[in-house]
Amino acid sequence: MNYSESYAELKKLFASSETKREYDTIELHDLKFESASCAILPGIEEYTCDIHNVTFKEEFSFYTEIGTIDKDVHIKDIYVEENKGFNYQIIKPKGTNKVKKAAFLFHGFNEKDWSKYLPWAKAICDGTGSAVILFPIAFHMQRAPKHWSNLREMYRLSEHRKEKFPNIVHSTLSNVAISMRLHTMPQRFIWSGLQTYYDVIQLITDIKKDNNKHIDKDFQFDIFAYSIGGFLAQILKLANYNNYFENSKVCLFCTGATFNRLSAVSKFILDSEANVALYSYLVEHFDKMLERDNVLHHYIKEDHLEGKIFSSMLDYQKMREFREGLLKKYEHQIYAISLTKDEVIPAFEIMNTLKGAYRKINIRMDEMDFEYDYIHENPFPSKTVDPNKVDESFKKVFEKVCEFFNK
Repeated sequence: MNYSESYAELKKLFASSETKREYDTIELHDLKFESASCAILPGIEEYTCDIHNVTFKEEFSFYTEIGTIDKDVHIKDIYVEENKGFNYQIIKPKGTNKVKKAAFLFHGFNEKDWSKYLPWAKAICDGTGSAVILFPIAFHMQRAPKHWSNLREMYRLSEHRKEKFPNIVHSTLSNVAISMRLHTMPQRFIWSGLQTYYDVIQLITDIKKDNNKHIDKDFQFDIFAYSIGGFLAQILKLANYNNYFENSKVCLFCTGATFNRLSAVSKFILDSEANVALYSYLVEHFDKMLERDNVLHHYIKEDHLEGKIFSSMLDYQKMREFREGLLKKYEHQIYAISLTKDEVIPAFEIMNTLKGAYRKINIRMDEMDFEYDYIHENPFPSKTVDPNKVDESFKKVFEKVCEFFNK
């Protein structure tokens, strides 16, 4: 069975309501997760950092006149129930009980369903014997309200946005919800990233307490990350909370560059107005913005290593020695695959970040190209191109991925 056929069958399996979901060599399971880190999100008046036992008052205005406001999209983050409690999925070898190896799979920006990742997860599961944990980033996938994917409503909002910003580029029904939210409050990018970081730590801690029926408490785990998921993966690895990630390998696919070296303007990712606002906040005026937001200042500048590493991944020039020192420390546990025609996160920018300014970091990298038309957002099209060529390219990529994990 080729990639396209496998994709279709796995998509059908994922959508199935059957109690027992199996396909070929794998089985699929849903597990509940309740985020304990919601209290850091915008929308409440008082914040507490339990680690440092300090309390902060919210000092920024939640509602602004920037961007396009819609009450069903620009709702306070703390009130998005789908982001607090949700199901995540585990794919594991069929017939196994508790596995001792696992791999987190982190997806890309503005993703709404797992379909394209299912063959990826199966390939990793088959090639390594690991369970694959499909864990969603905050406000993405199943952690976003279904309203944000309502085609008719999102089309209406996109058309309204085009009227308000006549020079806007790539405003579409696919990206209008996330574009509106980030245009109005760019700091959401940081809060959702930090929440997801703490959620992953929470899940690992929970598994280590023997609270997962599919993964052994003494499990070893790696990370496969794509696109913006690579940002999360690197922060987790380099921060190495409680030494959890000391032996974890990180495979980066179409990712690895700092934020200011990627181009997110795409009909599938962000429109141009949101991208400008995000870049202005995170790169051009970040330090000044932190001075106005004492809560965010605490998590980025005051003794939270994860926040410091987050900050170092925003701008290639800033904190370069700090970032490169950590990448050097874990150079043999990181591997990156870039694509020649990737215009969102170009191969040379991934190299610049991972290899370092003076090329002194020995992170292994492979740049690949495929014999068909592809884009960053869809490296393995299931339609419109020769399925045999897609199948061949897919196998080559994931043979490299599994070889790295199995060493």
